[in-house]
Amino acid sequence: MLLNLAKRIFVLLLCGLAVNAVAHRYFFSMTDLTLNERTQSIEVIHQITAHDIDNAIAESKQIHFSIAHPDYENIIRQYIEENFQLYYQGQAIPLNWIGFEVNKGKIFLYQEAAFDHSLIGLKIINSLLTKRYPQQVNTVNYYSTRIKGSLTFNKSVTMHHIKIND
Repeated sequence: MLLNLAKRIFVLLLCGLAVNAVAHRYFFSMTDLTLNERTQSIEVIHQITAHDIDNAIAESKQIHFSIAHPDYENIIRQYIEENFQLYYQGQAIPLNWIGFEVNKGKIFLYQEAAFDHSLIGLKIINSLLTKRYPQQVNTVNYYSTRIKGSLTFNKSVTMHHIKIND
């Protein structure tokens, strides 16, 4: 009887693992872009599923890649800088790397840049994970005292301009 109960529990655990293995059908990232008028800077926070970005980097570089990798932060930083850029009036806005943290399967990446203009007219390029996951959807939420809104990026739309009516 105890063996029978153990078998049932084992089967239920396997079913739970199988559901988790196929349940990850949605691929998305969220980025908050805030204009801090007091410090005259743009603050950027990306939130991405950690294993999605790890798998994308592992595939593109043909390496085993995880947080245990000795050059993890530099490789993540390079990936973000290649796939997320800001431009204003045709000029690239260099984003300074602040750092990252991993929490509950998510990676939070922090950047900032000096910026003393309105967000209106800002060009955003966001192709994070779209090469690895064709169904990837990236949302950028932007905020300032004058304007706020959201932009959606995917495999076919990797660039947007912030407009007054967004």
